[in-house]
Amino acid sequence: MNMTRNFKSVALALAGVILIPSCASTGNANSKSSFSRQESQLAVKEVQHGKASWYSIKTNSGTRTASGQRLCNQGYTAAHKTLPMGTKVRVINEANGRSEVVTINDRGPYTKGRIIDVTIGSAERLGFASRGVAKVRVEVLGKVKTQAE
Repeated sequence: MNMTRNFKSVALALAGVILIPSCASTGNANSKSSFSRQESQLAVKEVQHGKASWYSIKTNSGTRTASGQRLCNQGYTAAHKTLPMGTKVRVINEANGRSEVVTINDRGPYTKGRIIDVTIGSAERLGFASRGVAKVRVEVLGKVKTQAE
């Protein structure tokens, strides 16, 4: 019995070691620290108002997004119906003012009245994971043009 418990513990530890790196993205879509340096170089290009919901590996029916990247529940990514893949957006929860910059790497949401699906981790950080849906403002971000351009 004790051997079985030890085997299960080792198997769970190995699974954790394998899953954690899968949340990393080669395109830095999930890395907040690398984006923080670039955030000051971005300007709001468009604003959308509507409802946001969240999705996860379990609700996405798998681990791949429409862009081909692995979906990570704690990632800084989202799904949008029309914005190009790789677009950076700031999602602001209108109820509490919390905001987060995410990268579009999937398509959706497919429920009428919703404009964006964020990962469950983003929904937790924005403060609406328990409710499931929140009124949000989505600011589409783009590079600031300098006078030399």
